[in-house]
Amino acid sequence: MATLPVRNRLGYGAMQLAGPRVFGPPRDRDEALRVLRRAVELGVDHIDTSQYYGPDVVNELLREALHPYDGLHLVSKVGARRDATGAWLPWDRPADLRQGIEDNLRSLGVAQLAAVNLRVMGTLDDDQVGAMVQAREDGLIAGVGVSNVTHQQLLQVLAITDVVCVQNAYNLVNRSSRAVLDECIVRGISFVPFFPLGSGFGVDDVRGLPALHAVAQRLGVTPSQVALAWLLDLNPCVLLIPGTSSVAHLEENVGAADVVLDDAAREQLARL
Repeated sequence: MATLPVRNRLGYGAMQLAGPRVFGPPRDRDEALRVLRRAVELGVDHIDTSQYYGPDVVNELLREALHPYDGLHLVSKVGARRDATGAWLPWDRPADLRQGIEDNLRSLGVAQLAAVNLRVMGTLDDDQVGAMVQAREDGLIAGVGVSNVTHQQLLQVLAITDVVCVQNAYNLVNRSSRAVLDECIVRGISFVPFFPLGSGFGVDDVRGLPALHAVAQRLGVTPSQVALAWLLDLNPCVLLIPGTSSVAHLEENVGAADVVLDDAAREQLARL
């Protein structure tokens, strides 16, 4: 079994700290720093980031707010880059992956990351996986992760190396990665769904679902908290990294860890 050794299953995804479209500086730098420090105060010990958030912006905020990261598990990802317009482009040759890992280490000011996810943007070859394994053997990362993979691609990676985490889109209305989740459950791998409330870009937004609001009202919590609690309720291997640029929303999200779904709620949500 390989997994991220976190204490709190509800972590924080730092993507939204960058500017619009995850590009450029934040709208409110001081609030971004407050969000990071408040997350740690609330017990978050797993923060997800990437050098291409901004680019460079989010890692620099993390370093300013939290270095030397006592007790924090920092997880990043490689395999993409941004151009001058903010477009997302593949950057996934073995040498690119190594450079991406080293860039993350430099900007965050650390010698090792808890894990780095290989973000797959199309095909996946064994040389890419080999570059991640080599980074682990060289001590740059403690664990290899993958992101945006099909079930077959996950099996391809697992034939070469252990994996500590998988990041795929998954939420109440997008369950297309169920086979990947099931594989993680069987193998004891941390499954870290991104976009747990929807993409934030108008895709798969779960918060307007009437059934979700009905459950939330009955339980006396918010719809977002119910959607996050549903994911945590799926299996202990599921870890969450909801993102926000607001302290108030951060506190709401972290509160989802205390929401207990009853059988009626599970049945109602399963039908969505």
